[in-house]
Amino acid sequence: MGTPKEYTKIRRNERAKDDAWIRAFLARSEFGTMATFQGDQPFLVTRNFAYDETAHAIYMHGAKKGRTHDSARESPRICFSASKAGRLLPAKRAMNLGTEFGGVVIFGRLHLVDDPDEGRHGLQLLCSKYFPHLKPGLDYETTTEDDLKVTAVLRIDIESWSGKEKKAPEDFPGAFYFDDVMG
Repeated sequence: MGTPKEYTKIRRNERAKDDAWIRAFLARSEFGTMATFQGDQPFLVTRNFAYDETAHAIYMHGAKKGRTHDSARESPRICFSASKAGRLLPAKRAMNLGTEFGGVVIFGRLHLVDDPDEGRHGLQLLCSKYFPHLKPGLDYETTTEDDLKVTAVLRIDIESWSGKEKKAPEDFPGAFYFDDVMG
């Protein structure tokens, strides 16, 4: 079994990104996918998330019961990924067809947040990320004790991460977006 640092080693160094790029990528990523285990069964769940730079942690929310909770109690080790596809890149040979992309892979430990202040903090990070134009206490009520009774707040403590990007020149011949051909 390797270490988290070994897991995030990038084979193509020319595509590796630094910590500042990773933080910016996480701030603008719409969602991420977390992998957990329950026994020997892997499980993936896609969620909204917010990166807390001060805590170097990812916050998410969800139900108070279910597979994610069971997995966190049984084995808190996780892998988390956020990614974004770019343009498709045509080529003369099939093996040279390509795709622009960006992504971050994180290894860490999943925790169920019990502290109400931290729970409110995590939920506010999510609100601020996804609804930055709305103001707490003005446009919506802030998180209450009753809210925390029915909403689980999850935190991933990040042990290691890596970021990777492939980007072609803007004038790449024939480059197009997937949605443009799917209609």
